[in-house]
Amino acid sequence: MHKFKRIFLIVMDSVGIGEAPDAKAFNDEGADTLGHIAEAMNGLEMPNMAKLGLSNIREIQGVEKAEKPKAHYTKMQEASNGKDTMTGHWEIMGLHIKQPFQTFPDGFPPELIDELEERTGRKIIGNKPASGTAILDELGAEHMKTGALIVYTSADSVLQIAAHEDIVPLDEQYRICEIARELTLDEKYMVGRVIARPFIGKPGAYERTSNRHDYALKPFGRTVMNTLKDNDLDVIALGKISDIYDGEGVTEQVRTVDNDDGMTKLVESMNKDFSGISFLNLVDFDAKYGHRRNPIGYGEALEQYDKRLSEVLPLLKEDDLLIITADHGNDPIHHGTDHTREYVPLLVHHVNVEKGKELPIRKTFADIGATIADNFGVEMPEFGTSFLKGI
Repeated sequence: MHKFKRIFLIVMDSVGIGEAPDAKAFNDEGADTLGHIAEAMNGLEMPNMAKLGLSNIREIQGVEKAEKPKAHYTKMQEASNGKDTMTGHWEIMGLHIKQPFQTFPDGFPPELIDELEERTGRKIIGNKPASGTAILDELGAEHMKTGALIVYTSADSVLQIAAHEDIVPLDEQYRICEIARELTLDEKYMVGRVIARPFIGKPGAYERTSNRHDYALKPFGRTVMNTLKDNDLDVIALGKISDIYDGEGVTEQVRTVDNDDGMTKLVESMNKDFSGISFLNLVDFDAKYGHRRNPIGYGEALEQYDKRLSEVLPLLKEDDLLIITADHGNDPIHHGTDHTREYVPLLVHHVNVEKGKELPIRKTFADIGATIADNFGVEMPEFGTSFLKGI
């Protein structure tokens, strides 16, 4: 018998808990996502995370320290060389990424753009880091007039292509992204994801649609998700999880439109009978507030997420495990608009925890994958140490 039949894993995208020991190497000294947001908010109201033991990891303004935390708690350090979403998630599932994905703070090299124009038969405008909504306001009208593709990037390793659904039909948009994916597989580019960003509307009132599609690199090795699937266990991927792993090891994919919908889909998965994991990424923290350097919006999103935990916690059964963590930091008070190299929180809860204890600080995110593999009695990943006995 497995120790836990179902494991629910929530990744709060970018919710770091203070600079990592190697933050200086990433130009991230002083980064502190949760700490700085709590200060900007004059204290965060997160009673559920408080009960689980968030402030027991490290005191966060407004979040009460629990006398008897309902979760075992610690923080984790990233071992891989990078601070992007894919590196963090791949490490969570047992990989160690030595060569970082490339980012393009000055836009993409001219030879890549030239080749993309030639292969797609369309001109390219933009080619710089930008917010996905701001660049539509800036270039949307020109795109609609000329049919030129809006290409932009972010602090992540992404090549994003925005086009109006009435100007460039969806199937053509997807084909263009497939060409871009093929061109950027080259090691000299090492782009993590190519993303189709379809939109609709008129100048001044553009709206991105849910027809977004990610073309990710395959993980550089087999993950714990592959091993679970091979052993006929369920891997329910909620939100952008399936995209991050390019579908590898996923048995069921569930799209989400935002954090709130993600929590709703998590609750729906809790009402299902399955054996394996339900794995959720809450992307809004990062995409809507971290990169846009909006600490108040970020704080309010954290409080809203905490409210939704009130629905999640009562649904946990005797043989369920809940793991809450993050994949990197994105301190909205820090310079630039980049991710930040930080520790991430780790809270591990099940209904029989009477008083959670402090676990040793984890030296790699892969300890989560190792614990999941250990629990289900499948092959252990190459990296990571299980903390199953400690919980």
